[in-house]
Amino acid sequence: MKITHYMSKKVITAGKRDGIRTTFFRMKRENIRHMPVLDEDNNLVGIISDRDLRRPDWIDEAPDLSHMYHLEDHLSVQDLMTSNPIVVHTYDKIRKANRLFIEHGFGALPVLDKDSNLVGILSAMDLLNALDDMLNSKHEEKKSKK
Repeated sequence: MKITHYMSKKVITAGKRDGIRTTFFRMKRENIRHMPVLDEDNNLVGIISDRDLRRPDWIDEAPDLSHMYHLEDHLSVQDLMTSNPIVVHTYDKIRKANRLFIEHGFGALPVLDKDSNLVGILSAMDLLNALDDMLNSKHEEKKSKK
């Protein structure tokens, strides 16, 4: 099972100098939790997630989202992103991605082609879809043997 079959090809990215507030509301609008971060030359330099934006000291209920998240205007994506993220490639198998998700607790992995261009993103939900396909395939295989 190849990663390219399950990855999302529509990748919404952030620039490393984009503001946190803008990025947060874009993630919310696009209904995504992870954004690969690109530099000025469109090279992958990081990934930012909704978890990166959450304040570690937020405990009690807050009157609005701005208290739960880092939404200060002076912060940029590069201040909170994970730099040099672990990636998978289009030629990798789902098994490799699965291992990385398990070992590191990732929610998503950027997908690069052989020239290191960002071409997709693989989420935990994408992995569940791959697992579902695999289980259905095994089930059909068993049924046909009966």
